[in-house]
Amino acid sequence: MTSATRTKATEDRLEEIRTAASESAKATATIPHPPGSWSPEGTYYGLPTLKAPPWTWEVPLYFFIGGIAGMSGCIAFIAQLFRSEAGLIRVSLWTALVGATICPILLIADLGKPTRFLNMLRVFKFRSAMSLGAWILVAFSGCAFLSVGCFEFLLRGFASPVLLPILWLAEASAAATCLLLASYTGVLIGATAIPVWSENRRLLPAHFLTSGLGSAAGIFELAGFLIPATQILGFIASGIETLVELKLLLRKHSVDAPLHHGRSGRTLLIAGLLEGPTALLLRVFWGSIPTGRYVAAACFIVGALLTRYAWIWAGRASAHDPDALFQLQRKS
Repeated sequence: MTSATRTKATEDRLEEIRTAASESAKATATIPHPPGSWSPEGTYYGLPTLKAPPWTWEVPLYFFIGGIAGMSGCIAFIAQLFRSEAGLIRVSLWTALVGATICPILLIADLGKPTRFLNMLRVFKFRSAMSLGAWILVAFSGCAFLSVGCFEFLLRGFASPVLLPILWLAEASAAATCLLLASYTGVLIGATAIPVWSENRRLLPAHFLTSGLGSAAGIFELAGFLIPATQILGFIASGIETLVELKLLLRKHSVDAPLHHGRSGRTLLIAGLLEGPTALLLRVFWGSIPTGRYVAAACFIVGALLTRYAWIWAGRASAHDPDALFQLQRKS
């Protein structure tokens, strides 16, 4: 076969591929697409421009538990600083430690192999939110473990001149990393090319941080600590989440279509109502009785959990909508 013949055969094969892809795109165009899902217009032969995140159910659960663990560590340090009752400090520290223990398990379950999580710790990339998050989790876990150990020794009467300084140092270190642990997941997804995440990159870290704070306070209330401090934290968290819900409802950007339509939109609406207005009104009208506070705490925790899944589902729907990506690029 001559060179000219081979060239012609290659061009003919390319033309066949283009024709088949074009016909496939036309067939797809006849299928109605709901808002927030991808459409063939503006694509390369009807193919989505971005790859949807392949995260399994463990990742949003990790976001949720990591937020609770981080804010529990922060509350433990503040409670220790203001000499609160030992029971609250102990529950806060144990909540932080249990959460810090569960988080790596969830990450490893999503990655598939423990070695893949360990490989993330081989290097430290300051500009990578994923690398930074892995190191934050490890640092926080170590500080939480050291804090719980020292506190339990002190409660059991082990008088040592080094235990108290180590406890303060460990709690202060945990408090320094806890805010990062509770909010970096919002930075992580906001730093991607997924349009709905990128559009809300300034909102997501504060949103996840506040959600983690309210969930931690709710867990302490369900554990029986119906004190003014947890009530105040509940008011602050539910009030901020109400404002976040209003902002998302009133802002009608086309990029935010997955936040208003489909499974992600319905879930986010329910989650926002639970951790925002519902929890806030329960505290306003029935916050003076234990039942009201228990129900408010439970509503906020359920809403915070659903919020993480709703944002992940919204990201998947947004990745399948090339028009949203092109609009975001034109806007920037």
